[in-house]
Amino acid sequence: MTLPDWLEPLYDAPTMRATDAWAIEGQGVPSLELMERAGEGVAALAGQLAPGGPIVVVTGKGNNGGDGLVAARLLRDGGREVEVLFAGEPEATGDARTNLERLPGDPPRALAGPIRPDAALVIDALLGTGATGEPHGAVGEAIDAIAACGAPVLAADVPSGVDASTGEVAGSAVSARATATFHAAKPGLWIEPGKQYAGHVHVIPIGIPEGAPAPVNVGLIRDEPLLARLPRREAGATKFTSGQVLVAGGSPGLTGAPCMAALAAQRAGAGYVTVCAPSSLSLVFETRLLEVMTIALPDAEGSLTVEGVPRLLQAAERGGALVLGPGAGRSDAAVGFVRTVLSRVELPAVLDADGLSAYAGELARLAEDRRGAPLVLTPHEGELGRLLGVPSREVAAARLAHAREAARQAAAVVVLKGDDTLIAHPSGLVAVSSGATAALATAGTGDVLSGVIGALLAARVEPFVAAAAGVRLHALAGIRAADRHGRDGMIASDVIDQLAAVRTR
Repeated sequence: MTLPDWLEPLYDAPTMRATDAWAIEGQGVPSLELMERAGEGVAALAGQLAPGGPIVVVTGKGNNGGDGLVAARLLRDGGREVEVLFAGEPEATGDARTNLERLPGDPPRALAGPIRPDAALVIDALLGTGATGEPHGAVGEAIDAIAACGAPVLAADVPSGVDASTGEVAGSAVSARATATFHAAKPGLWIEPGKQYAGHVHVIPIGIPEGAPAPVNVGLIRDEPLLARLPRREAGATKFTSGQVLVAGGSPGLTGAPCMAALAAQRAGAGYVTVCAPSSLSLVFETRLLEVMTIALPDAEGSLTVEGVPRLLQAAERGGALVLGPGAGRSDAAVGFVRTVLSRVELPAVLDADGLSAYAGELARLAEDRRGAPLVLTPHEGELGRLLGVPSREVAAARLAHAREAARQAAAVVVLKGDDTLIAHPSGLVAVSSGATAALATAGTGDVLSGVIGALLAARVEPFVAAAAGVRLHALAGIRAADRHGRDGMIASDVIDQLAAVRTR
């Protein structure tokens, strides 16, 4: 699968193995040379993280251990005090054995008991990208010893205990200050929960030639080439050609959600925004939204009902995009409204918040209702768990797998929100956001994101691109707002206020 140019490839374990094999067997690059360059990168980064003091290298018997042994040799050659500890007996295989034999100074010993308390840095070279599942035995004990030591940790390629391909953590794992990863970053370094263990990620070139035939289906979003793809208002544009967005939602006590989605859509570039809301709440919306059109729909005790669908469909004839669900509530009437709208409207749509709850455990029905019409879902872990019928903790433990499964079942683009927001295409392609700010953990920011994506869909941006670009505009606006208001005091409307500046830049 070819990644778009706005995604930096993230190599899973099988892809990395194939790339190594291509370089060694097909291009004649000695495997010892690849290991040497990996160790050089680890040693150089170790010197930056700990300019002085003892360094402890905790190593395993395989190639990852060999990388650590190279780093230990080079650090000792540079005059640093380095202690080498093995998980189990000091023995190694393949190229790692060669580098064990090359190690000068004190011989390695088996790790038994705590790591020295004066260590300035610990290098984790226990497990590489191919390791999966819960670490056991001597390796598990070594991971526990690293945690107990308290010294900052530099991980070689991937923190031990983190699945490099998925970010899943089955048991204990090393929590690193930084990770020196080789040739390319791995998905598990950018996807939670693995991301929180990786620290700052440094990609170390190790001499693999360009042109490796490595199909990749996960990539890290590169902001500049992605956002450069977005359309801009040109001379002669009108409010209609700039993009028309319908926002349908609202119920008693939940009027803020559609308001924020509508305002965000405007700030993200939409020229004409209309809120379709319960008629009994019309005064609220007309008072709060001076620059947004409103359409009053029939309601039952404040909940939208199927009787309002024809009026919404009439408004949809103008084209554009639909944001469905913010603040709609979870009454039977609201569920019927959401399902009927999705089954009949052909506009590109964003389904968010209470709209998602209308399809809890029924993703297959969602795919049937849409009949292939463009759709973006924007759940958090709890909402995705309800859609898939699994506990949210299972989604949190395996975010990549669940985002992909939901996209496949729904035949839709799925935006699984988080600091590592994942944008999953039904084909299996996944874009990973590099993160934003903890300030976005406040009520209403999800509604803002839905409005931004809706504006991009209305501008005829392809759904996968619109979802990824919406995530990044939202993240960058959040960062900018947090700089002005502080991480703990920022509110959703502060993010809306920064969208225009970020969009322009």
